[in-house]
Amino acid sequence: MGGPARFYAAAKTKDELAEALAWADRSDLPVLCLGGGSNILVADRGFDGLVIRIEIGANDVAWDTNEGEVRVGAGHDWDRLVLWSVERSLAGLECLAGIPGLVGATPIQNVGAYGQEVGDTLRSVEVMDRKTGVTSVVSREQCDFKYRDSAFKRNLRGQYVITEVRFGLIPDGPPRVAYPELEKYLGTKGFSAKGDETPTLAAVRDAVIHLRRSKSMVHDKTDENHRSAGSFFTNPIVETSVAEEAKRRWVDRRTDDSSMPEYPSENGVKLSAAWLIERSGYGKGRSRGEVGISTRHSLAIVNKGAAKASDIISFAREIREAVRVTFGVTLVPEPELIGFEFHEAGDLTL
Repeated sequence: MGGPARFYAAAKTKDELAEALAWADRSDLPVLCLGGGSNILVADRGFDGLVIRIEIGANDVAWDTNEGEVRVGAGHDWDRLVLWSVERSLAGLECLAGIPGLVGATPIQNVGAYGQEVGDTLRSVEVMDRKTGVTSVVSREQCDFKYRDSAFKRNLRGQYVITEVRFGLIPDGPPRVAYPELEKYLGTKGFSAKGDETPTLAAVRDAVIHLRRSKSMVHDKTDENHRSAGSFFTNPIVETSVAEEAKRRWVDRRTDDSSMPEYPSENGVKLSAAWLIERSGYGKGRSRGEVGISTRHSLAIVNKGAAKASDIISFAREIREAVRVTFGVTLVPEPELIGFEFHEAGDLTL
């Protein structure tokens, strides 16, 4: 979806990346660094600048036994890294299987799923300054990870390009089973996170992929829902008063004794975006022309074939407004919106 890039370059090395950045700077062009492209929505007009596809270290994975650290090139496929770690009995990434994209993009959003986040095991990232081409290291503390967020989306935004990521994985460590849905599914396979039959890393990885596939959250071109950016909205973290108001509104309109799911969070209360969307009248499979909600997951907006980026934005705004009117909660998009003017999509990010 979306329009073309005015200029495009593939950077396979740090030198090529530095050269491309310098050229864009001399040409006074905006730069978009692209990983797998799985978490962006590009405007129909495209991007009037230089798109740099990051392919640095596409096949580079090194396990430093002295430091107890895995070093991975930013251009390496993320799911391949998860499989590599599981095959070597290195714990820390097993619940993040099946997520499309490249390694270098994962710290930016603090990618997470099924009770595990990149920030849990990340030690540091190597970065290149966009202006000078000089590389340096940003520590885990400097990354300032939060839920689907990091300093790279806030105070460090636009300053660096990630060239390498370093993880502190645990040799022969136990898998993380801290997500109810995952624990329940493993139980059907005879595993118990608290009993004698504890699951292996491989069993947890397989379970995660099964669950993701059941929701059309793995890249599979045979799946009718595959043209999406995954979850379009993040789970909102709100103040307690906002959560209480949303709960009151649900009690007033529900037709059964079901309760609104809510989870304690460091910064308030986390609500389920999928639950809010469905209870606002936008259930799985609802569509508007060539745009619709996935038939398997109410958080995914899908292109049914010939939708434009503007159609996606319009439908997302419609869903967001329905949730705001119904529950008083404002949803925030998860994909990065590229090439849009503020009047076209800016209100979605407020």
